[in-house]
Amino acid sequence: MYTLCVEDWFAAAHYLRKYHGKCENPHGHNYRVKVFVSGKELDEGGMLIDFSVLKKNLKSVLETLDHQDLNATIFKDLEPSAENISRYIFDSLKTLLPSGVRLTGVEVFETEKNSVLYQEDA
Repeated sequence: MYTLCVEDWFAAAHYLRKYHGKCENPHGHNYRVKVFVSGKELDEGGMLIDFSVLKKNLKSVLETLDHQDLNATIFKDLEPSAENISRYIFDSLKTLLPSGVRLTGVEVFETEKNSVLYQEDA
């Protein structure tokens, strides 16, 4: 089994509607996102997936979030927590991957020290 990882960034604003504390106020983050894909078979070029293809697909998902007020766009009806953001990225990215390549995790860092890793059950 091979596992690849790529990383990218996006910046966005949000606030948590049902949270009592400083995060209930509008604020922003420079989110770092790592995605992990796995597979058993390599193509004739000896790759699971070209890193540039995986990065392009991730970038297309992150563009929907970048420089947005998440409460006013994608997360109108759902809390824009790091947990829900990681799930949104996971669900959006998995539809863009070729057969034989399985998305195994999306890790979203709100800060250098705080992250959420979303993985679906196998």
